[in-house]
Amino acid sequence: MTDLSIRVEGRAGRVTFTRPQALNALSYAMCKALDSALRAWADDPAVELVVIDAEGDRAFCAGGDIAELYAEGTRGNVAYGQQFWRDEYRMNARIGGYAKPIVTLIQGFCMGGGVGVACHASHRIVGESAQVAMPECAIGLVPDVGGSALLAAAPGRMGAYLAMTGTRMGPGDAIFAGFADSFVPMAAWPDLIATLCATGDVGAVAQAARPAPAARLPGLQPQVDRHFCQATLPLIRASLSAADSDFARDTLAALDRGAPLAVATALAMQQALGPDPALKSALELEYRVTHRAQTDTDFLEGIRAMIIDKDRKPRWRHARAEDVTDAELAALLAPLGPETLTFEE
Repeated sequence: MTDLSIRVEGRAGRVTFTRPQALNALSYAMCKALDSALRAWADDPAVELVVIDAEGDRAFCAGGDIAELYAEGTRGNVAYGQQFWRDEYRMNARIGGYAKPIVTLIQGFCMGGGVGVACHASHRIVGESAQVAMPECAIGLVPDVGGSALLAAAPGRMGAYLAMTGTRMGPGDAIFAGFADSFVPMAAWPDLIATLCATGDVGAVAQAARPAPAARLPGLQPQVDRHFCQATLPLIRASLSAADSDFARDTLAALDRGAPLAVATALAMQQALGPDPALKSALELEYRVTHRAQTDTDFLEGIRAMIIDKDRKPRWRHARAEDVTDAELAALLAPLGPETLTFEE
């Protein structure tokens, strides 16, 4: 397919996103093609590892192709989005549990669906331009594609902070927060990929790795932990409001960019998952929300405001954090019964 190049080079299964004009946004067809390749290579003795990269300077993958979901959802076809998420999450789980090494090379934007492909791999490389984030709350959704598991495992309360604000992480921060493993200068990527394909030896990644650029998040950790240890979104906002600091002011502004329902749900999910959740458990919890997202959240309105009409004036269901009720959160996170996400083939 034109948006994704799938082939075998030497001893490596190779996947390249070839949609740079759309920031390599992950469509449903791309998702299914990638998953099909992973299933085929799992039992292929000629393929010793998998290497996933992307064309273009601006993005590894800036997220899922949510314009597709909007078009179908506004026509009342919510089943399309539900099936897309179901299949995408199964692909995310496959990457996370793959028996062979998967090497991903992240440049530019890696957000949402891009995180689901790149950041569950066994060997996650970031370059100088990497900007990793889970900004779903700004479109009325929650961090998904297994991102909630990565966030929950981040140091202290950093996961809640990143989930609720959508803060972007450069290469050093992505490594600090657990979204990446190694920094390799992008100029060295062609030689590294050639070595991986020629040898099938993932040890080449460690040999190519260099010290990561300075990270910003470690210096913010004390403030993050102090404010985001609060139990609810209103209490976090009150804690920030009482602090006279640039961090507090910037963080309040970031929280205000998200839909109150989504921000509160993201916090509740982090609390429910605990500090070291299994990827499949996180995906199942995420699917409870996304299965209901088109009818019971601000998701479609968020896409309209930010992506379709681009007026950046979303009409959220709630004007204030205090308006979100415990009952709403419980309903979004309630088990789905027969619709529960499972991972059987």
